[in-house]
Amino acid sequence: MSVTDEFREARDRLLTLHSDYHQARREFVWPRFTEFNFALDWFDQVAADPEKAGNPALVIVEQDGSATRRSFADLAARSNQVANWLRSQGMRRGDRIIVMLGNQVELWELMLAGIKLGIVLIPTTTLMGPEDLAERVERGEAGWAAVGRSNIGKFAGVPGDYRLIEIGAGGGSAGTPGALQYTDSTTAAVTFTADAPTHADETLLLYFTSGTTSKAKLVEHTHTSYPLGHLSTMYWIGLEPGDVHLNVASPGWAKHAWSNFFAPWIAEACVFVYNYARFDARALMKQMDRERVTSFCALPRSGGC
Repeated sequence: MSVTDEFREARDRLLTLHSDYHQARREFVWPRFTEFNFALDWFDQVAADPEKAGNPALVIVEQDGSATRRSFADLAARSNQVANWLRSQGMRRGDRIIVMLGNQVELWELMLAGIKLGIVLIPTTTLMGPEDLAERVERGEAGWAAVGRSNIGKFAGVPGDYRLIEIGAGGGSAGTPGALQYTDSTTAAVTFTADAPTHADETLLLYFTSGTTSKAKLVEHTHTSYPLGHLSTMYWIGLEPGDVHLNVASPGWAKHAWSNFFAPWIAEACVFVYNYARFDARALMKQMDRERVTSFCALPRSGGC
């Protein structure tokens, strides 16, 4: 049995037992993989199914009503381009990259591309200033940083031996001097071949904790701890294929990966995001109704996730 089939079997068993928690606890068996790549072995396999390829995988609606919509097939092909382009720029398996982006389509493209390449992703909130970024570059041993145009200036005084990738600017001279331009990735090939199998215990994510009570800690996750571990998140949220899931956590925090990346796509559901400058409950509910949101995840108190 392939790892894709084994993963699907475990996922489907949880879907079958979605209303019987006690039986799920008794019967569910975690897959035990020695090799697994969520983007290649799961996401791309969903995208390759003719009956599922065109299903919505990501919808981002802006406050002005404009929307970005991507299917599973769209994101599979686009992340292949990004992975190929990053490789052509010298990025290699095990390299570490800070990803400092808001809720924009490039964030999901980069996450999938990074998983395919076997690089280590260090998601970082856009609220970080130069001092915090310097710590993340140093402690995270980052050799790359992918940053939106509005925040790239924060890296001007951040020391370290790393390369900047600017997102949101045009190619060539239109961008920040010395920074690679993400838009150049659109000319890369849409088919991707991995350089080697991805071992289950390879590092995938490095998250910094909030540092609320002491210095922020660096937490490691592998290619199975989140991709397989969030089968449980899919289960307790109750996500099913075809659902539309809204989670209000901000990019850069682990909750964003749980509920805006892994859990919905494990379920073959659609990730929905509504971007707004100021919280407006009425506007949010209107968008939820229009996009037929079936699942909503948020903290039961004020503050970010």
